[in-house]
Amino acid sequence: MGEVFNGIRGRDWLLAGVLTALGAALALLDVTASDAGTARDVATGAMAHTNDSHSPWLFLFVAAFVPLLWWRRGVLVAIAFSLGVMVAHDLLFGWQTRCGAALPLAFVYAFLGALSYERTRAWVACVLSALLTGAVLVVDASAGPSALTLALPVVLIVFGIGRAARHRAELNRRLAERDEELRQLRDESAALLVADDRALLSRQLDGLLQERLDELIRAAESADALEPAQARTLLESIESDSRRTMDDMRDIVGLLRGGSGEVTLAPIPAVAHLDALLARHGSPLSRLSVSGDPRSLPATVELSAYRIVEYLVCALDGHPVRVAVRFADEALEIVVEGSVARGPQVRAAVARVRERAKLHAGSVDVKVTRSSTRVRAQLPVLG
Repeated sequence: MGEVFNGIRGRDWLLAGVLTALGAALALLDVTASDAGTARDVATGAMAHTNDSHSPWLFLFVAAFVPLLWWRRGVLVAIAFSLGVMVAHDLLFGWQTRCGAALPLAFVYAFLGALSYERTRAWVACVLSALLTGAVLVVDASAGPSALTLALPVVLIVFGIGRAARHRAELNRRLAERDEELRQLRDESAALLVADDRALLSRQLDGLLQERLDELIRAAESADALEPAQARTLLESIESDSRRTMDDMRDIVGLLRGGSGEVTLAPIPAVAHLDALLARHGSPLSRLSVSGDPRSLPATVELSAYRIVEYLVCALDGHPVRVAVRFADEALEIVVEGSVARGPQVRAAVARVRERAKLHAGSVDVKVTRSSTRVRAQLPVLG
């Protein structure tokens, strides 16, 4: 029994229940109606025909509404079953009042058929709903066949509403798919930007390594002309610098492979160059504020702070940007605020900011509204 009722939703029970109750009420009226009363109604024009039967079997009328429960499995089958019940009821009991419940059933079927199917099947459902309307009214004691001139246009109108609803739902589905595709493209673009950033860091690492090696070579060559004590001091310095270079190399390689630690690069861009960055890319109304205890930080922190501001300022290019840098005891805090002009560029920039912060085991908080964005990054300062 559970499988029979699978897929039936609460609204299906409600709709079928309301129409079935109306059908049962009409059947009860037909069973209990007096011939004298219906004759007076016919004489006054309130009814089209007297009832042909008062049999309790008139309640079989409600069987036409039950298939509505399973319309999601096949609207055409449900309409065909209801149409068969209605035709059988017409043949068995003749003139009875059916329109009060059966006409809404036909209209509902016309809408559901238009909503559920493509063009050909939808029109088949419309034709079956029109036939159901005819079966309801052809021997209807209250409305009579003349009501077909009003009921059939209503079927077509309801059918058109259903087609419009289906078209809108299909359009919304396609828009959702397109949004998902664009989101994936944005994610891929952000990943490519991050990869490019890593490649840039690798090139900077190569330059640093070459510079360090050149310095060590020059220092070693100069040891020949020194006194033993001076040469020993120089060699100890070379050893210390070599170990530091190796430690830096291990840290940076680990970061490039997704690890964490402090990078001790010596890049040219630094926090001190943020004024020039805002002058190149920001609006004349852009502002930079520095608070805390400004001091010299590890070169990699300085570089990453500069890059974080650069990513966001470029994404907000041409718009006023407020940059606040705070030197805390154990971290460097960068806050960038500005108006959102190009959403995808801002999201890509935020992805690169997160990657930069991740290199230092830092954190990034982002708040984006329709009109502005605020990014707060914290880069730990060790040692």
